[in-house]
Amino acid sequence: MRDGEVAGGGVGAGGAIGVLVVDDDFRVARVHRAYVERVDSFRVVGVAGSGEQALRAVGELRPDLVLLDLYLPDVFGLDVIPRLRTARHDCDVMVVSAAREADAVRSAVRHGVVDYLLKPFDFEDLRGRLERYAVQRGVLRDTVVRGQADVDRVLAGAALPVPSVTPRRPVRLPKGMSAETAGLVERTLREAEGSLSASECARLTGVSRVSARRYLEYFHTVGAAEVSLRYGATGRPERRYRFVERGRGRALGDAPPSTPAAQGSARWGPL
Repeated sequence: MRDGEVAGGGVGAGGAIGVLVVDDDFRVARVHRAYVERVDSFRVVGVAGSGEQALRAVGELRPDLVLLDLYLPDVFGLDVIPRLRTARHDCDVMVVSAAREADAVRSAVRHGVVDYLLKPFDFEDLRGRLERYAVQRGVLRDTVVRGQADVDRVLAGAALPVPSVTPRRPVRLPKGMSAETAGLVERTLREAEGSLSASECARLTGVSRVSARRYLEYFHTVGAAEVSLRYGATGRPERRYRFVERGRGRALGDAPPSTPAAQGSARWGPL
């Protein structure tokens, strides 16, 4: 990328979440762009190599989410965020950086970033966080605040539907997720003795491991499942999921459906 250049691709189409990738290394930016565009419902609308380019690109392209590196050639990445807010841009920011200092992480939290992902990372690392962000974004968009409990859920990032408002309305699922598969994965998780990994859930349900992980991460995001890590001798720890009774069903005020098929369709609905 030449100095002063902003690579753009148009605004997110078809309801896709528009993403601006900000990184001073064009090779890294190219990899991150490829990662994002492999995730359903996300579209890269542009790439910027400096803080000033990022500010200009946000104004021109209006992304929903900025993937922001911190070590930029002109300014420290976090200094871009208050300038975005001063310019009244309401895009969300996810930090993707090699900065491991506690001060940088604390400062990022104070600036309201939606996530902080350390470099280097692989596609699965980023995809899980993007899918979690998409779920939170969708649920927050539909949240009606009627009391303190609703405010607490929003601040916690869960934003579960409110029983007193719509106790029997199906929960909206992110684009690309089906009520039938959600019900199947939920029942499998609910009936499991202990916790399940994505691979175990896939084997029990017959769906792919990637799909199983996506649904399990969704349940974790909305409070229907809790996650623990199992460490092996080598490699990254395994994420294991356990059903949380308060997350769904009686917590939403629904009477338990009488059949397994009804159990899935009664609670989960498409967007």
